[in-house]
Amino acid sequence: MADLLDRLRGPELVAQFQKLCGLSLLSEEKSARQHFAKAVRRAEPDCTARFHAAAWTGHHVNAANNGTVPGTPVPQKKYKIENYFLYYLFLFAATLGQEVFYITFLPFCFWNIDPCVARRVINIWAVVMYIGQASKDVLKWPRPPSPPVVKLEVRVDAEYGMPSTHAMAATAIPFTFLLATMNRYKYPFELGLLLALAICTLVSLSRIYTGMHTVLDVLCGIAITAVLVAFSYPFWDALENFQMRNSFAPILALSLSFLVSIYYPELDHWSTARGDTTNIVSAGGGAALATWINHQWSLLPEPSSAPPYDIPALSAPLICRMSARFAIGIVIVFIARHLIKSVALTLVCRLAGVSPLDREARKLLRVEVPYKYITYSCLGVVGLAVCPAVHRYLAL
Repeated sequence: MADLLDRLRGPELVAQFQKLCGLSLLSEEKSARQHFAKAVRRAEPDCTARFHAAAWTGHHVNAANNGTVPGTPVPQKKYKIENYFLYYLFLFAATLGQEVFYITFLPFCFWNIDPCVARRVINIWAVVMYIGQASKDVLKWPRPPSPPVVKLEVRVDAEYGMPSTHAMAATAIPFTFLLATMNRYKYPFELGLLLALAICTLVSLSRIYTGMHTVLDVLCGIAITAVLVAFSYPFWDALENFQMRNSFAPILALSLSFLVSIYYPELDHWSTARGDTTNIVSAGGGAALATWINHQWSLLPEPSSAPPYDIPALSAPLICRMSARFAIGIVIVFIARHLIKSVALTLVCRLAGVSPLDREARKLLRVEVPYKYITYSCLGVVGLAVCPAVHRYLAL
């Protein structure tokens, strides 16, 4: 058993999977020869191999060989791509665990699919992601080293690897969506299950392909999330009822999201983990406040009949309304994000006695957590309360 765990945790399986998918590191000597040959054949339009340089600058390997952390530069590592279909497929899949996906997909679900389903997805997503991110900085397991692994991402490489939060999100979101809709809408459960499995598998494999996680990181992320979703499922109705009707629910949600951000596990070096976690749990707190506001002020229409509901057929007018809701809503969210972030950063930096232009000062706990907390708590309210009110005003 110990040998199996060591193998699953080792970088060799990651490198083997990458090679199987047509991605491999070039040795220094081979890289130099290929660079020379490429220069000679630069004018040839049918060059069969293209080589990419990973932009790994401004980082060095730490004592635990945990990828890269801010420090001295390391040499560029070049890699060869033999299967561009898988390359772009897995890069796209990797974006499904990043902010650009969360800030577009989750509001889209709320505006165009079902607010009840979206609320449950957001609740589970926030809890699962906090547990995953905090576990990384408690366990401090390194990411797979390069070589032998090809690393295609830079931004989160300074974070630890166990468990994979991409795999956790890719398990939590589709399966929570499935459980929240299976008795609410009429559709083949098997089809929903296959779609959830496909998304989970694709995103999880993308983390191995990009060299950011070992197989064990991914498997543990999936297993932890499966347990959390299964354990919490019986309490979803009670939690939603509490968020809507209890007067202390907004205060509790906002206070709890701030406290877990402030008391996030201590970092031995700065990484994006604490800031990203603050974004997520703060958005969850803001969403909880929006849920209470929507119910207390009756801002969202209630279904006229009991579930299960028929899924409406896509028609040109429906697609136009959905597109208009999304376009208007996402513009409001991005404008609000820019304005709130600017104001919050300026205010927090002034109170902390630092310049908002100082990027190093933004990494301080007393700056990073408060300004991100204010920004994303407000965005939760904007996305889930303000935008639906605008949609209703515009008769969308």
